[in-house]
Amino acid sequence: MIDIKFIRENPDAVRASQKGRGEDTSIVDQLLALDETRRAAINEFEALRAEQNTLSKSVGAAKGEEKAALLENSKALANKVKIADTKRAEIEEQTNAVAKQLSNLLDPDAPIGGEADFVVIEHVGTPRDFTKDGFQPKDHVELGKLLGAIDTERGAKVAGSRSYYLTGTGALLEFALVNYAIASATKAGFIPVIPPVLVNPAAMEGTGFLGQAAENVYHLERDEVYLVGTSEVPLAAMHMDEILPADKLPLRYAGYSTCFRREAGTYGKDTRGIIRVHQFDKVEMFSFCKPEDAKEEHKRLLQWEKDFLNAMEIPFRVIDVASGDLGSSANRKFDIEAWIPTQDAYREVTSTSNCTEFQARRLNIRYKDNDGTKAIATLNGTLVAIPRMIVAILENHQNADGSVNVPKALQPFLGTSRFELV
Repeated sequence: MIDIKFIRENPDAVRASQKGRGEDTSIVDQLLALDETRRAAINEFEALRAEQNTLSKSVGAAKGEEKAALLENSKALANKVKIADTKRAEIEEQTNAVAKQLSNLLDPDAPIGGEADFVVIEHVGTPRDFTKDGFQPKDHVELGKLLGAIDTERGAKVAGSRSYYLTGTGALLEFALVNYAIASATKAGFIPVIPPVLVNPAAMEGTGFLGQAAENVYHLERDEVYLVGTSEVPLAAMHMDEILPADKLPLRYAGYSTCFRREAGTYGKDTRGIIRVHQFDKVEMFSFCKPEDAKEEHKRLLQWEKDFLNAMEIPFRVIDVASGDLGSSANRKFDIEAWIPTQDAYREVTSTSNCTEFQARRLNIRYKDNDGTKAIATLNGTLVAIPRMIVAILENHQNADGSVNVPKALQPFLGTSRFELV
């Protein structure tokens, strides 16, 4: 959440941020009104408690009838303190609930607008001209069948739509991608983590996934747990209610996990193949750092993502995501979109977000240096989302007969330079 002191001192900036996202600006005024009431309730409670402490000292020194009278007053005052404390707690709960409705402050450099208003930062590589190679490219579903790598028909039979099996070459390609990603991340100083994929409400809410993203979350009501849509959630919550030492920052994790998404609201969109699915595996980078270092850390995460795409020998572009298409926790987000030949389009394969102190405040994560305890920043970035990377590799590196050349970076993990037809 946003620091309440900042909101008091800069209400117009917060309203402008909400407007830029296309969200309700009136929440700011609701919150400020509640904050005034909350502070008055705290003052009332603390004044009564101070009076109670003074009276307690008087009772200890009094005798006889005076003491009896003071004890009677003490009982009445104790009741007032209890009522004031209850009032304070209730208004604080209301204030926190409204504060959590506010999205993170936008980065001033983030483009304003909806999904289509992104800004292209750069293009890397040139899309392959298949006409020069003398054949029309096959899509990843057809290639997957020829290679014995992807089985969507049996996936649908067993688990419903948007489900699939990775078999043979497909399964081996996943293992190679994960191994290369973890090896790369470890070399860059990330700590490898296999986190839980079932998390409690505090973890999900604290990372901001029970707001606008809630419709895409799988909720197991009987057990009151959630299946994560990204390991960002358990990685962020790993240090919930902790104070981290400054000399350990930046603290970077690379989490490998299965991810689950309901894909609500996307019916009829990307139903063919494995681009938009309910279950997939991913390696996610996550960083805790000092707020003043967050922008540079964001650039580093983006560079690691670009390095991975370059290693896969895939043309891509980097976009600066527009304000209305950001998640509530992000103040800025960069997407990398890989070229998908059969769609004649760039499609998102990774993203990285700077969440500033927003998630950390909700999760009560701070850091401590010689000057005291301070807010900490969190950032996340996808190193590889397996299905979409498989799509990009198969389609970009295919040959006329349906075989697929293996990127050089993956060859040591696969022991081959080409996937042959089965």
